[in-house]
Amino acid sequence: MRKRLDQVRVGFIGAGRISDLHAIEYQANPNAEIVAIADVDTELAATRARLWGCPNARVYSDYRALLDDPRVDAVEILLPHHLHADAAIDALDANKHVSLQKVMTRTIEEADRVVARADASPDLAFKVFENFIFYPPVMKAKELVDQGAIGDPLTIRIKSNAGKSRTAWKVPPGAWAWRQDKAANGGGPIAFDDGHHKFALGMHFMGEPEEAHAWIGSTTAADGSWLDAPAMISWRFAGQRLGVLEIAYSPDLEIITEHYAQDDRVEITGTRGVIWINRGHGRTVDGPPLTLYADGRTESLGFPDAELGWQASFVHSVRHFINALRTGEPPALTARQGRDVLRFTLAGQLSDQLGRAVKVAEVGRGANGRPSP
Repeated sequence: MRKRLDQVRVGFIGAGRISDLHAIEYQANPNAEIVAIADVDTELAATRARLWGCPNARVYSDYRALLDDPRVDAVEILLPHHLHADAAIDALDANKHVSLQKVMTRTIEEADRVVARADASPDLAFKVFENFIFYPPVMKAKELVDQGAIGDPLTIRIKSNAGKSRTAWKVPPGAWAWRQDKAANGGGPIAFDDGHHKFALGMHFMGEPEEAHAWIGSTTAADGSWLDAPAMISWRFAGQRLGVLEIAYSPDLEIITEHYAQDDRVEITGTRGVIWINRGHGRTVDGPPLTLYADGRTESLGFPDAELGWQASFVHSVRHFINALRTGEPPALTARQGRDVLRFTLAGQLSDQLGRAVKVAEVGRGANGRPSP
């Protein structure tokens, strides 16, 4: 078991839009504090420090200088995907615990480098940051599934809908630009980048993935940006469990949200019941956030308002990381688990490229003529 930390002193590598959500729990948790922020835009980093209420946090223009700061125990790496592998390995080399924003890396080859380095440092925690599995309605749904409320899970259906919103936050042009660049992003902004959340959810409820079959479209959004939508991605899991991810971009669909103009809904069907998760990034469906149907009865489950905003998923994911550092327990997702989700996600990308179903085991194998994304 790793050495436990009484107080978690974290440094942020990257101060972009998403960092505000990562910071919430570090601000509120008495067992953690933000002691450093690195960003090439030092004015932005200083602004974040002021807004987060940590005026004594040191500001760096180069993350390597932050890694040399002896006050920093752990880092939150919030960089474009093409920088993930090197930054994560540099952090481990500097003897820092790591929380690496999804998607873990662009390729399995990059992920293998990170996993090998993380395995070589068993005294350091490594978390691939995935927040959707920590969204309170999702956590409650998983609890119900594990308790046998719907019997043995058979299928999962996930609907992801992007649209427009008068209340959404503003994403800086630079943060959107690299997501438009496949070389930097590793894939598209929806089916690959945001899609990681949905592939992680599929595995979370259905277990070991075996195969994916995808049709991924291409659309020009209202603002002129490119979206990899619409898309329909079918999944096959071990034990004959099946799933489907439907992605739609509806340019005239108004979505109530404080964050991205997007919403998600999940339906999990088992041998004796069904669970519906009716809330995600935003709100497109009035009514209960979670519904259970079993034994001829429908039960609607409510949650406090603070637990229904998308930020709640970040709060619980960060809290889990802090607790893992304080208890010595492994975080979720570990480096190996993050690589598993990446491989599953890339299977969908490869399926669309090849026009056929792709077994997850194929991804990353370049020998014998087998394709590797």
